[in-house]
Amino acid sequence: MLQDEIVEEIHRIREEYSRSFNHDLKAIFADLQKQQAESGREVVNLSRKPGLTTRWSGRARDLGGDAKDTSRRST
Repeated sequence: MLQDEIVEEIHRIREEYSRSFNHDLKAIFADLQKQQAESGREVVNLSRKPGLTTRWSGRARDLGGDAKDTSRRST
C-alpha cells in the first residue's frame, strides 16, 4: 500500500500532542479550548436555535400551537 508522507506526518504530530497530555482527553480538550480562547478569532455557534424552523418542515410545534402538522399525508 502507498504511504502518504503528509498523512504520516499528521499522525506523528497528533500522537506526540496526545502523548504530551498522557493521552488524557479532558486535558487535551481543555488545552484546545484555551488555544481557541487565546486565538482572538470569533467562534460561531451553528447549532439550531429553538423555535426556528425551515420553511417546508411542517412541524407544528415550532410554528405555534394552532399551526397544522403538514408532515403526514392524509389518505
